[in-house]
Amino acid sequence: MKTAIIMMAMSVLGFTAQAEKTNHKNAKTIVLVHGAWSDASSWDAVTPLLKAQGEEVINVNLAGHGKDTTSFADITFQTYVDQVKAAIGTRTNVVLVGHSFAGLVISQVAEEEPAQVKELIFLAAALPHDGDSLLSLAKQDPASHIGKALTIDQEHGAAIIAKDAAADIFAADAPQQIQEYIAANIKPEPLAPLATPVHLTEKNFGGVKKVYIHTVNDHAISYPAQQYMVKAGKVAKVYTLQSSHTPFISMPDKLAAILFAESK
Repeated sequence: MKTAIIMMAMSVLGFTAQAEKTNHKNAKTIVLVHGAWSDASSWDAVTPLLKAQGEEVINVNLAGHGKDTTSFADITFQTYVDQVKAAIGTRTNVVLVGHSFAGLVISQVAEEEPAQVKELIFLAAALPHDGDSLLSLAKQDPASHIGKALTIDQEHGAAIIAKDAAADIFAADAPQQIQEYIAANIKPEPLAPLATPVHLTEKNFGGVKKVYIHTVNDHAISYPAQQYMVKAGKVAKVYTLQSSHTPFISMPDKLAAILFAESK
């Protein structure tokens, strides 16, 4: 989603970022990682709110998304993991926020760099165990609307969501203008990373604090599936938003407040 349309969404929702900048001790770096069929502009309504509170925010755009033209043939799951690790650099005290598919990405990053990651926040996200992939987890979610709208293009290594189903799946609670934009602009997703299993250990990934943000009216990763993953995982704290799969569009202020609270 482009910046202009997110700004329009903010206007439609009567939302403005007016928080005054404050500083707090031991501030963490918040790293935002978008999900599949999306890009870094997903966070455009949330990022200024966090920055207004004095947060350091890093917004990662994964290869093959948005304006990035990397060939799908050159994109692997590890490509994404390495991108996030590069964005973190030598920072410690990092809060990694992963939306949807990015739950797998941030989990693998925590496995590989556990000393740098203080907390994982899963936003309507896949919360994996060792050996899970997005496709394997999706098979356990019959309530998701993705299955009926998904086409796999093996020749080009792409996963394609039908345009006429995109708004219902990802942003059923968004204003009409936003829904129309999503339907018109959704792009194919690199297939290989979706099928790649994570490799996690109790020592590394298991030792990092985990928070989950539920999205009750979600048609991509259903609420029952989210609840199941949280119950099966070791989650320290749970938040609940009455939103679709994209609360950064429909309720960015509420989402930002949660992220800020967790970054203290």
